[in-house]
Amino acid sequence: MAIEIKAPTFPESVADGTVATWHKQPGDAVKRDELLVDIETDKVVMEVLAEADGVMGDIAKAEGDTVLSGEVLGVLKDGEAASAPAAKKEEPKADAAPAAEQASGDEPLLSPAARKLAEENGLAASDISGTGKGGRVTKEDVLNAIEAKKNAPAAPAAKPAAAAPAAAVALGEGDRVEKRVPMTRLRARIAERLVDAQSSMAMLTTFNEVNMKPVMDLRKKYKDLFEKKHNGVRLGFMSFFVKAATEALKRYPAVNASIDGNDIVYHGYQDIGVAVSSDRGLVVPILRNTEHMGLADIEGTIADYGRKARDGKLTMEEMTGGTFTISNGGVFGSLVSTPIVNPPQAAILGMHKIQERPMAVDGQVVILPMMYLALSYDHRLIDGKEAVSFLVAIKDLLEDPARLLLDV
Repeated sequence: MAIEIKAPTFPESVADGTVATWHKQPGDAVKRDELLVDIETDKVVMEVLAEADGVMGDIAKAEGDTVLSGEVLGVLKDGEAASAPAAKKEEPKADAAPAAEQASGDEPLLSPAARKLAEENGLAASDISGTGKGGRVTKEDVLNAIEAKKNAPAAPAAKPAAAAPAAAVALGEGDRVEKRVPMTRLRARIAERLVDAQSSMAMLTTFNEVNMKPVMDLRKKYKDLFEKKHNGVRLGFMSFFVKAATEALKRYPAVNASIDGNDIVYHGYQDIGVAVSSDRGLVVPILRNTEHMGLADIEGTIADYGRKARDGKLTMEEMTGGTFTISNGGVFGSLVSTPIVNPPQAAILGMHKIQERPMAVDGQVVILPMMYLALSYDHRLIDGKEAVSFLVAIKDLLEDPARLLLDV
């Protein structure tokens, strides 16, 4: 008996997906709930798990193939089929076969994922030691080989004379290496949405600056107590910006609205997306109902989203919706930028690097930690007066954090 391995059911907003990585190859033993294959969509990577114990059968969709919701990806044979290869392993002849292959000098077998990774990093199959079944080279073997290759230059450091001619030859040949790789679905979708945003809305950006000293002093005074009180949750700057933005959105509902055809939709709640950088690209998980969240709730949720983004575990629900977005380019050193609005939202707030600058305060020059703020907005929906007033409201709330508690 065989069980069909099917693609997961995609949400309505996702038309299809791409087979990213097969974690099992034909003949591999499989345990129930073990990861079989990753399906990449334009928003998240979805995992397909084994429904039962068995052995991996034929693969219908190779890595890179496009699949539809519920489409058959391959076949999982039942547990009885899995016992046959195990029994053959015990026979002396079966054990001798891989050894004979190794002795013949043939290249070891590579899984599709391993072969692709090896080609991208300029590794030959003969350079990699396979630890998989029958000497098969797995993705982990390739990663180990890449790591060894990176560390290799440190070993021959004692022979600089021998290394010098090789380097001279390489430079003399004038090699200009290029690598062409297909754009991931997420990167392609990001590019599509950014272009659409700039071509479909009247986008404008207004700037202001905020004195971060009050928030920094408050954070310095209470961060240890805050972390102890809230079970290790650290007090950062983002929670202050989220709370300030939430209050400002209440005061200026047009900034929290969206355009749907010829209608303006005013949202009676604040769902704020926080842009998070990951290896796959920029993702924007959503903080739901921030008007009901405390600083600890915000910081804890953002930290959880960050871990999920790094591990590729964000779900579709966690990245769907949102009425406003905050992007923090300052963590990478950005001083000023013009962020692009994420449709159908009407505005996005850009945070930047905190930098000490001389400022005039009461006729005196004072060195203060300043940050530039940028608000990009859809001028079709938001007037300049509203946009500027919204940004000034955020500035005032951050420069006097007590206002967040007093609601003034």
